[in-house]
Amino acid sequence: MTAIVKQERTPEPPQTRAGYVFPGLGHLLVGEIVHGVGLMSLTGLVLIAAVSGLPSVVSIIATPSGLSKHGLIALVTLVVSVGLLWRTAHLRANPRELSEMEFNSNREVFLRMMRRHTTGMLGWYGALFFMLLTLLTPFLAPFDPDTIDVGPTVLAPGWWQHVGHVLGFRAEAATHGFFEYLMGTDERGRDVFSRLLYGARISLFIGFLSVSIAATIGTSIGAAAGYLGGWIDRGLMWVVDFLLAMPRLILLLAVVGIVDVGGVWRLFLIISILALTGWMTVARIVRSQVLSLKQQDFIQAARALGYSPTRIVFRHLVPNAMAPVIVYCSLAIGGTMLAEAGLSFLGLGVQPPTSTWGVLVNEGRDPLRQAPWISLFPGIAIMLAVMCFNLVGDGLRDALDPRLR
Repeated sequence: MTAIVKQERTPEPPQTRAGYVFPGLGHLLVGEIVHGVGLMSLTGLVLIAAVSGLPSVVSIIATPSGLSKHGLIALVTLVVSVGLLWRTAHLRANPRELSEMEFNSNREVFLRMMRRHTTGMLGWYGALFFMLLTLLTPFLAPFDPDTIDVGPTVLAPGWWQHVGHVLGFRAEAATHGFFEYLMGTDERGRDVFSRLLYGARISLFIGFLSVSIAATIGTSIGAAAGYLGGWIDRGLMWVVDFLLAMPRLILLLAVVGIVDVGGVWRLFLIISILALTGWMTVARIVRSQVLSLKQQDFIQAARALGYSPTRIVFRHLVPNAMAPVIVYCSLAIGGTMLAEAGLSFLGLGVQPPTSTWGVLVNEGRDPLRQAPWISLFPGIAIMLAVMCFNLVGDGLRDALDPRLR
């Protein structure tokens, strides 16, 4: 008779239980520094938004009829972020649940490769931080971005010290508010920190929407050229080569200088121009992928079954050609944000009082020597955001490369 041995459940390591306490803490205790710091930064941002936005949440609950769409987006983002962060902490606190996951599909292999890419995950957490910052702006911004004279004009931050142009702490900073004007005020007495937060929303919106439109146009044209071939392929590629030969910056300056519109139409014009001057590279990438894929056996089988060209292209070719497009788009977001900032700095982009990072840099150009903080902080934000999206692109490129799996 075979003896039945009762296996006792192995207790979880005590250090992993810390993941329940604070998202990211469990990752730090097991040596996952990037994940731990990234999750703790996101959690800290959510906690700050929850505390600073508590009066707004109370007013929303008390008078739901006066709820604005921006406040609703911020409230939903806050609730969803708390749930996702807790779920991440729960998975870290239960390593058995992670170990039971099978990494067989391409998606799971990609996620595993991406999690192991240190710089890619660093950029990913940074990009998430900026996106979360834009969604939670109504709870984080202390002032309205366009309100004039919320404080003294050209007021330095409380921790800024004008001694040999060196940053330092100043004991008397509390006299004009150490935390009230975190990044100082501009020439019109507007809070730079509030304008920076609201400017991030428009800058990121322009980057994401322009790249999305460009990717859609480029994917459609590249897939049509690669699949149909012949004179259609030659004609479309001639157009692509002609547009790529034209300097993008010169084209942007010419169109924006000729078309004189304001308000929302100005924003629509900037997005349209950036999209219409950025789809050509996507078209060439998709075309090269389609040319190699359409000779594969599964495409020949689809043709033999009588599938229409539209179904073959959009159901079989395009999904299999999207990996390099995703990598390019993640890199193009940073370039598009730089292009918008350049146009706004030259006074040809989004017009004041609407705040974008490029507009803020332009507004601090004249008083740069007396008040460098007006341009410094938006410039740092542009640099960090572009760097984060570039790191994400590098990580995606390595994770999607089958030779590295």
